[in-house]
Amino acid sequence: MKIVAKNSRARFDYEILETVEAGLILSGPEVKSCRQGKVHIAGSYVSMRGADVVLRSATIAAYPFAQLEGYNPTQDRVLLLRKSEGEKMKRALQEKGVAVIPLEVRAGKFIKIVLGFGRGRKRHDKRHRIRDRETLRRLQQGKE
Repeated sequence: MKIVAKNSRARFDYEILETVEAGLILSGPEVKSCRQGKVHIAGSYVSMRGADVVLRSATIAAYPFAQLEGYNPTQDRVLLLRKSEGEKMKRALQEKGVAVIPLEVRAGKFIKIVLGFGRGRKRHDKRHRIRDRETLRRLQQGKE
């Protein structure tokens, strides 16, 4: 499957505890737009709406060859999950300090979204991670 959108900031801001792959309910022009890579998931999140788990604030641009009247690119989109995954998602959303963040969108035969259960990182954790990454980079450059 081809990765059409990635939320690279999510792995920096959150400590990802577990990942789940879910489907998206999309219209035909939205699927074509996703396959072209016109998806933006930075800043989007997952929440509950009644009994459904929905993706909020994700932008799927309008397909240029479709005449869509009143199309809203940031509308809420329902996620398709197995029953056990849905229950796990509901528990995670109710737990304090845990957020469900979209990590990437994949396009193959179906459009799938990879969701991560994440716990927010503090500023000092981010600095420590940057310092470790730069130290590792310096060591690798010294060996070459």
